[in-house]
Amino acid sequence: MIKEWATVVSWQNGVALVSCDVKASCNSCASRAGCGSRVLNKLGPQTTHTISVPSAEPLAVGQKVELGIAEGSLLGSAMLVYLSPLVGLFVVAGIFQMLFGTDLAAMSGGVLGGVGGFMLARGFSQKLAEKEAWQPVILSVGLPPDMLRVETLSSEAR
Repeated sequence: MIKEWATVVSWQNGVALVSCDVKASCNSCASRAGCGSRVLNKLGPQTTHTISVPSAEPLAVGQKVELGIAEGSLLGSAMLVYLSPLVGLFVVAGIFQMLFGTDLAAMSGGVLGGVGGFMLARGFSQKLAEKEAWQPVILSVGLPPDMLRVETLSSEAR
């Protein structure tokens, strides 16, 4: 189970809208200049993701919840998103190369196969998103923000 903490944005009718902060994957390693993840993190302006998660108990705005998702569903969705366009690119490019025998045909087939693989992944992802095993679940719930109180003793009271 892959776990992540999120903050409740709203809760209505058994569905909680939660916000997860995106963590930068690097900043401390020696290969910062040539790191692809660092470049991708700089490109995207989005620093939070908001998702809806079913929750039977009422949640307060600002409350922290721990979300979990099964490793198998995460790996399966990553394979679907990354491998289907790649396989489509190579297969259709190879077929076009065999049929027409030119590099231009192979390149056109590769583009068609990559786009077709992307469309296939998009269609399957909508069907898989409906499965309960592919949905994040709330594992634990933190205290509401208004219940936490910190009292400090003054130096006179000691």
